[in-house]
Amino acid sequence: MINGKNVVVVMPAYNAAKTLRKTYDEVMAQGVVDQIVLVDDASCDQTAAIAQSLDGVCLYVHPKNRGYGGNQKTCYRLALEAGADVIIMIHPDYQYTPALIPVMASMIASGLYPCVLGSRILGGGALKGGMPWWKYVSNRFLTAAENILLGAKLSEYHTGYRAFSRELLEQLPLEKNSDDFIFDNQMLAQILWRNQTIAEVSCPTKYFPEASSINFRRSFKYGLGCLWVGLSFRLCRAGVRRSNPFQ
Repeated sequence: MINGKNVVVVMPAYNAAKTLRKTYDEVMAQGVVDQIVLVDDASCDQTAAIAQSLDGVCLYVHPKNRGYGGNQKTCYRLALEAGADVIIMIHPDYQYTPALIPVMASMIASGLYPCVLGSRILGGGALKGGMPWWKYVSNRFLTAAENILLGAKLSEYHTGYRAFSRELLEQLPLEKNSDDFIFDNQMLAQILWRNQTIAEVSCPTKYFPEASSINFRRSFKYGLGCLWVGLSFRLCRAGVRRSNPFQ
């Protein structure tokens, strides 16, 4: 707990058996997490079996793969049902350091911000951490375009390390979003639509074979989806588009 607020970490997991235990140990070592909700998206390895052996983990297994966005929808629903006041998403692939959990949770629990992102770009260490150059260039281009379309000034929109207040999550129409990777982008657009402030903290990251990543083809599709989200946001603000996925 922080400031009397329940802190729940959610982990959308898929084939994370090699890194799950290490991530779990560091998450629990922070001393502020009340519970971990792990949703296994029909993994082909021992992710679910390992999660079941870990204390303080609420495990839910999708019978069929629902995709990254579909996994998050289940994560947030279960976290809210568990009474979470502060919800932090961290991937169980050990790409993001759990050491930032107390900082991010405090920023939410104190009422300073409803949303905090762990940014790989702010500290300038993304490339040093092993981010492929083409992903870095794509990240910078998409972020610049989205800042223009969404009217924001974020350093990146594509991090998988995020913290939310309960009140914010309860406002968001998450079921309207995609079950694919574009879910992350749609969620931030929905937050900005409500004129909510999104804070960022610098987050070191590391890329290695066990860390989850998407290939160039799916990354290209994701990039087009991000641009469409931004354009849709701008059209809805202008009253041109009738169907509003942000309300």
